[in-house]
Amino acid sequence: MFLNSHTYYSLRYGTIAPKRLVALAKSQGLDRVLVTDINSTTACMDVLRLARKEGLAAVFGVDFRNSADQQFIVIAKNDAGFAEINTYLSQFLQQSKIDIPPRAPKLAHTVVIYPFRKYRQLFFALQPHEYIGITKEELGSLPFSAWKHNWSQFVVLQTVTFEDKRGWNTHRLLRAIDENSLLSKLETAAQGSPNDSFIPVETLKKAFENYPEIVANTMQLLGGCSSSMEVSSEVVRNQKSYTTSEDLDYRLLKKLANDGLAYRYRVVTPEIAARIKKELEIIKEKGFVSYFLINWKILKYARSKGYFYVGRGSGANSVIAYLLRITDVDPIELDLYFERFINLYRKNPPDFDIDFSWTDRDDITRYIFERFPHTALISVYNTFKYRAAIRELGKVFGLPKAEIDKLSQGQYQYEQLDQFSKLVVKYSEYIQGFPNYLGIHAGGILISEQPITNYTATFIPPKGYATTQFDMVVAEDIGLHKFDILSQRGLGKIKDAVIIATQNNPEHPPIDIHDIAGFKKDERIKLLLKNAKAIGCFYVESPAMRMLLKKLQVTDYLGLVAASSVIRPGVAKSGMMRAYILRYRYPEKRGEAHPILRDIMPDTYGVMVYQEDVIKVAHYFGGLTLGEADMLRRGMSGKFRSREEFLKVKKQFFTNCINSGKAKALVEDVWRQIESFAGYAFAKGHSASYAVESYQSLYLKAYYPLEYMVATINNYGGFYSTELYVHEARMHGARIHPPCINKSGEQTVIYGKDIYMGFMFLQSLERRTIQRILTERKENGCFKSLDDFVERVRISVEQISILLKVDAFAFTGINKRKLLWEAHMKVTKQPVEETGVNLFRTAPLSYQTPSFSSSALEDAFDQIELLGFPLCSPFDLLINAGEKFGLNARELQFHIGKNIAIEGYLVTVKKTRTSNGKTMFFGTFLDREGHFIDSVHFPPIAAQYPFRGKGIYRLRGKVIEEFDCISIEITHMERMAIIEDPRYADSRKAQRPRPKKILTNE
Repeated sequence: MFLNSHTYYSLRYGTIAPKRLVALAKSQGLDRVLVTDINSTTACMDVLRLARKEGLAAVFGVDFRNSADQQFIVIAKNDAGFAEINTYLSQFLQQSKIDIPPRAPKLAHTVVIYPFRKYRQLFFALQPHEYIGITKEELGSLPFSAWKHNWSQFVVLQTVTFEDKRGWNTHRLLRAIDENSLLSKLETAAQGSPNDSFIPVETLKKAFENYPEIVANTMQLLGGCSSSMEVSSEVVRNQKSYTTSEDLDYRLLKKLANDGLAYRYRVVTPEIAARIKKELEIIKEKGFVSYFLINWKILKYARSKGYFYVGRGSGANSVIAYLLRITDVDPIELDLYFERFINLYRKNPPDFDIDFSWTDRDDITRYIFERFPHTALISVYNTFKYRAAIRELGKVFGLPKAEIDKLSQGQYQYEQLDQFSKLVVKYSEYIQGFPNYLGIHAGGILISEQPITNYTATFIPPKGYATTQFDMVVAEDIGLHKFDILSQRGLGKIKDAVIIATQNNPEHPPIDIHDIAGFKKDERIKLLLKNAKAIGCFYVESPAMRMLLKKLQVTDYLGLVAASSVIRPGVAKSGMMRAYILRYRYPEKRGEAHPILRDIMPDTYGVMVYQEDVIKVAHYFGGLTLGEADMLRRGMSGKFRSREEFLKVKKQFFTNCINSGKAKALVEDVWRQIESFAGYAFAKGHSASYAVESYQSLYLKAYYPLEYMVATINNYGGFYSTELYVHEARMHGARIHPPCINKSGEQTVIYGKDIYMGFMFLQSLERRTIQRILTERKENGCFKSLDDFVERVRISVEQISILLKVDAFAFTGINKRKLLWEAHMKVTKQPVEETGVNLFRTAPLSYQTPSFSSSALEDAFDQIELLGFPLCSPFDLLINAGEKFGLNARELQFHIGKNIAIEGYLVTVKKTRTSNGKTMFFGTFLDREGHFIDSVHFPPIAAQYPFRGKGIYRLRGKVIEEFDCISIEITHMERMAIIEDPRYADSRKAQRPRPKKILTNE
């Protein structure tokens, strides 16, 4: 009876979750549930899965609208009709400027319903598949309409957008958010009717008791529609064969594996041969052969283009993936757990997360879309978070910004709020978790056997590729498993650093960046790891990782592999990070592990560190089958956590453990560890892949630190801001220069030990200006003077002012203030547009200019304005710059347990919460010598002495040490004052001597 039902995937319109829609249908004794979201088929596959569980049939359709203006509803008779609807809808979603027409096309396997209200006085001949939908409220006007003698093809049109009064209020609030309108000014046309709710079927039938034919038409229409699509992750809908047949695929996979043996192994041991045979058999049996071959083909193309990549994920546990060069991790060497990669119970293919440089990924994506016919990106739904919901609803109710800020930060007592603020809080909790808008998955791509529109409509975001309307969870539910094509800046840094190092050191032998075996033995790299001197290096540079490396004193590959997973949030949350550090450093502590857990995980001393540890513990400790154990692992993250399958497995785990005689307290403790980190931990192969990339960056940092920092700067840094990487280069002996007209490129460049910042770091300097400068310099040589530059490069006075203020003309030896004066006199007369080639060069105009001077401190403030940071030491900008306060970082080791004072330039802050929900911070600072200071700010101190942005802070606190890692437990903190901007201050006060010392190790 319900031919137009919306879920909350009718974005900022519907209010009913798919699961609730199915429950409502079942509560009314219906045998099927229909979903017709507005311009969306997102919910269809989820509704199908949920309906089947409840013994109901599912029917799909779309409510086609231009904004809130309904045009018609199209309902699929079968799966072919659903594909037709998706294809038709995609035309409009992919071209936003095209309006949906008032009449629907003839789609062979669909029916169309036109709303009576639009055609009340406009009669037209209906095709057999077309109907007019009329609401119970409109029945009174039927005898007076143009259809009074022609309603044989009428159906009941009871729209379902919300469930009750609260749902109606929520709907209106969502519409106001969507319209960016105050609720009081929301137009009626922008919202639905108050009657668009789910009502009892008998009530609806009674309203139409005088029109039994309309009721009969409705029942007949709905009864003739359903979906026979199978919803199962075991039904592989990915492209089934890479070649022309699955048999040929398998022969190719075997050949590629055998071809890869010579590249990967000097000696093929019986263990390796047995592992290859076992993997090939299971890959074939599970139907994953084409999945491996498609990944192989993508990476073969990448290698042909010279692209760096890292293959990781659970697939890194596979020797076949290693032989096909999908990954660079040897699972035999690392003894990677085979069942984490694949087993007969596993329903989905192994994960291959392929990382490319951010500069290369777009070309890889283009190649995939051109090479494989049925391809789409995967979407993600960005949901309303609590704070965002508060802010949106606050604007809808017209609350002042100060009140909205207070509510969003939780700084209120509910009982003391006024009526509107209470409503904001109440409804923000209700819409929290509602989908808000569509985004794009970080790297998920579907390569399907059948057209993607068999399962979903697609839209085209700015990336320019067709994108599904459902997310990865729904895709996996129906057997579409994604290929992860990701990007990261670490690979770009490595690639660029090799090129820069080769250019800057032509006398050195070629760099073999893939000599991982050699890197593992390198003493310089071991020293960097042990002392955590890894700023700029992939995955090992963050403050947390730097402290962990110090605590573990890691010097080898396996130690780094473990550290890469131990650092993940879950291990720390479970309390097992400390246990692991203790057992790693002090062998006598290893006996504290439970014997069963120690036997299961001897390499990690009985501590769950990797994802496969969850499977091992669940299987050997909890008695679960490998299939149940893998479901448990997957169920620990995201949307799966609330799934019935996961809850069932959890119950089975406890039942098995108690029945086998294990103490309840032990079982609960083990479960707590599993639950706290399984959704965050890495697979061991995944960590091993990260560690390989870490070794590559560590090698470059150890032998080519300046070149590596330049590559890091040009790839927009890493964990930290550009300023810290400039500082790190200086600490390794670099001389840092501002951008130079004759030396700099768009990116930062290095000549020996001289580093010139790139033009791209100058705020407000236009790209076309940069290109004009570089093109002219390349074609006609370096610039000799300001006059020469102005003559050769068309530029506005605003753009040349940026270059002059940052001292890009320092090579002239003329004060930049004098040059600025001259530029304003000369450039204003020049047109910016290109006017062709000048046949004759005219003599430059000469002006008598005043005498100017500028100080190093003025330069520093110009650099802050244009680059975002000064190129001198920030301590030189303090009011009392020459007065040292307290200790240096190197002296802290001699004051363990004592209260000290120290100055620190803020680098980064990490906010976290204690177990009781209070806010605390971890700070990272630099001292006057450029060395790191780590600080801990517990809740009372954090509240009393908050961070006040970038700057230099005076710190007081107690020096504490844990596992050779030193930090300061802060008791007092204040931000120190810097000098007034000398460019605008009184000149007599502004004059200070040029800084004598710049931070360096030289």
